[in-house]
Amino acid sequence: MNQSRVTGYSKWGILKAIGLRLGQALLTVLGASVLIWALLPLAPGDPAVRLLQARGVLEPLPEEIEAVRQELGMDRPLPIQYAHWLSQIVRGNFSDSYQSGKPVLQEFGKRLPATAMLAGVALFLSFLVSIPTALLSAAYHERWPDHAARFLTQVGATMPSFLVGLLILYVIVLKLGWGQVVSGGKFSQVWLPAACLALGRAARWAQLLRANLLEALGSRYILVVTARGATKIRILLRYALPNAMLPFLTAVGVGISALLGGSAIIETVFTWPGLGSFVVAAIGARDLPVMQGFVAINTLVYVTASFVVDALAMLLDPRIREGGGL
Repeated sequence: MNQSRVTGYSKWGILKAIGLRLGQALLTVLGASVLIWALLPLAPGDPAVRLLQARGVLEPLPEEIEAVRQELGMDRPLPIQYAHWLSQIVRGNFSDSYQSGKPVLQEFGKRLPATAMLAGVALFLSFLVSIPTALLSAAYHERWPDHAARFLTQVGATMPSFLVGLLILYVIVLKLGWGQVVSGGKFSQVWLPAACLALGRAARWAQLLRANLLEALGSRYILVVTARGATKIRILLRYALPNAMLPFLTAVGVGISALLGGSAIIETVFTWPGLGSFVVAAIGARDLPVMQGFVAINTLVYVTASFVVDALAMLLDPRIREGGGL
């Protein structure tokens, strides 16, 4: 078989595997949309009453409640309600917030840049800490740097983020006077909450990458390049690290959406004016459209990030695409 035919089959295999993964992602989004939509009709209480109370009608009359139920489409059969809701979501209409009466997407748009900044800096710090820590630990396996790194990552992986945030606020902000208790969403103020958000994730990523590096260093091809005289640094960076990165990238793909979802606690602790603190307030007020919109966006981010990481893994490793995905 000539080279062009082999290349053609290889390209077809990649496209087929990525297409299959895309179909799975779309089915996941569709299934998640049913669960997200079910938050409204299955939630305790009448959404029409809550909406009227948010508009200032403390004791709504039955005819007012019925008018709002018709406005929300709650007098229709459930499948039609779901289809209408899904068509609105596809067009970017997440309904109006019960608290403010403004469109949910508009409320998110005002707060999303602050949350994106927090998540982006936390992701950067997670990379900055996890990769060098794993490399150092693998390079000095079963020596004191490895033991120290394993102890620190174990502590970082098990400490709750809200506890870390409270300790940082007490020691660094209140005692040392570095930073501010009330954040204004500025880039200069993002580092402390981002460090709290990154700590546990960086520790777990370092543990995963260290294990993969040690597995790669124990492979047969490493013995071959060692026998050829390759230096320890070259072996670690040139041969072990690329082969250990695929599971790491998968964890990163999952962690990206977790950064958005997990930012709610950190934003509340540091009074960061982002999406997470707004959603926490919405939960207390039973503002279901806000809760639905937040879960929908997190689901979409999670599925998209997972699909991108899986596609990259298929491109990098032929063994994965031959199996149809991760």
